[in-house]
Amino acid sequence: MRVLNATQMREADRLTIEEIGVPSIVLMENAGRQVVGALEARFEKLVGQRVVVLCGCGNNGGDGFVIARTLKQREIDAAVFLVGAVRDVQGDARCNLNILGQIGMPVVEIPDEQAWELHYSEIAGFDVIVDAILGTGIKVPLVGVLQTLVADINELEIPVVSVDLPTGLSADTHDVVGEAMKAALTVTMGAPKVSLLLPPAEMHAGDLVVADVGIPRRVIDELEGPRLEVITRESVRRFVGTRQVESHKGEFGHVLFVAGSAGKTGAASLAAVGAVKSGVGLVTVATPRSSQAVVASYAADYMTEGLAETPDGCVDLPGLERVLGLPSDVIAIGPGLGKGSSVSDFVHGLLTRSGVPLVCDADALNACAVEDALLCSHDGIDVIITPHPGEMARLQGTTVEDVQANRIEAARSFAIGHGVHVVLKGHRTVIACPDGHVFLNVTGNPGMATGGTGDVLTGVIAAWFAQLLDAEAACKIGVYLHGLAGDLAVVEKGEVAMSASDLVPFLGNAVLDLAGREGVDVEE
Repeated sequence: MRVLNATQMREADRLTIEEIGVPSIVLMENAGRQVVGALEARFEKLVGQRVVVLCGCGNNGGDGFVIARTLKQREIDAAVFLVGAVRDVQGDARCNLNILGQIGMPVVEIPDEQAWELHYSEIAGFDVIVDAILGTGIKVPLVGVLQTLVADINELEIPVVSVDLPTGLSADTHDVVGEAMKAALTVTMGAPKVSLLLPPAEMHAGDLVVADVGIPRRVIDELEGPRLEVITRESVRRFVGTRQVESHKGEFGHVLFVAGSAGKTGAASLAAVGAVKSGVGLVTVATPRSSQAVVASYAADYMTEGLAETPDGCVDLPGLERVLGLPSDVIAIGPGLGKGSSVSDFVHGLLTRSGVPLVCDADALNACAVEDALLCSHDGIDVIITPHPGEMARLQGTTVEDVQANRIEAARSFAIGHGVHVVLKGHRTVIACPDGHVFLNVTGNPGMATGGTGDVLTGVIAAWFAQLLDAEAACKIGVYLHGLAGDLAVVEKGEVAMSASDLVPFLGNAVLDLAGREGVDVEE
């Protein structure tokens, strides 16, 4: 599902109206009715409650006039307030405003702060507030009556349903500059916007419904400009096929992990079992000799290989030849590998000499912080890197704060510049591809913010990489299923007590869930 900015959304509207032939007033009617449908789905006893619709003077307000009329038609007690003056309402919005007059539905003007003070107590007595004041066009912070109104409503304990965007948010950024409405539900039109998906702005959006207002999907898909998409159930379920009865392990790939060191054997095991539970045919863990028995003792589902090691129990460069000689379809390197010059030399050697695709995580990324040019695809060999924000900051020579404030661009610029696939972990994990396409994941929860879950993700991605031999697909389904497993696990374990090892058993449940249910995660 594509995410659009304000310019793209305007172009989608224009193409639908001018080239497809859907009148703009029909789009407005559809938008308003979709919001009413969402209201009825959200509030079981909407009949009997009092709904106030706050409208602006533009098209967002026009949607609000349709909402108010539709509520009245369904015998729901609704009132309409215009934040502005009637004389300023034009076009389709004015047409729908006039209809309210024809059916005897009064519209009260709130042109300034004095009028707001006069009507505030009345509005505070409603059960539900519909925010149809401003849509995708805002570019500057709210001032005057809008700022005061939004601040006052945010203090009320009344659920707010925002139309398209909560008033005060921009469609072009996930930053929050100034006052912004805090919605319990946002019904956005045609496609999601970045401010509804990434913090801090997403904290104002509440639950999200993407409403189909009549803009054809092909119009949205063919729009020019930045390509950002939400990973949906529908988009990844096609990667999970039914296995043939005569299938054998050799058909599902072999992942070789280079992982673990003294005191960090758990990371190697978590990555390996993450791969096993994601359907790969064979898994081997190559680890320092002194760690081999410990890694092998964690599970019986994978093979181990001992490597030459340093006195402090990390991989040593002579072990590289052994790794290059082991069979594999994908090599995943980094979990628990440790630090030091021997580790760096080993990682650098593998990156330059590997003849199979690579997944690089954790200490493998730290080993490249000074020489990030090593993290490049070469000779047609795909590379996936899976940094957390700290590792991404080290690779780019910046700060964690800078990365988090610009997650999409941080991942996209590195992916394009190095020709690799970047999986920038965290809330709303970002997948960036060498061609500039970016995907956002919406599965997962705060219970996954614990040591080891990233190691499991490395294993999941590597397993699907070995099965599909498609880096983009492996990133998308790996991240989605990893987060979905976390969402299933949290129901049983809770956010506080959930550990990385708790996540692993739910990977199979996640695949079953993905394959067995219709629909997508963001409502359409």
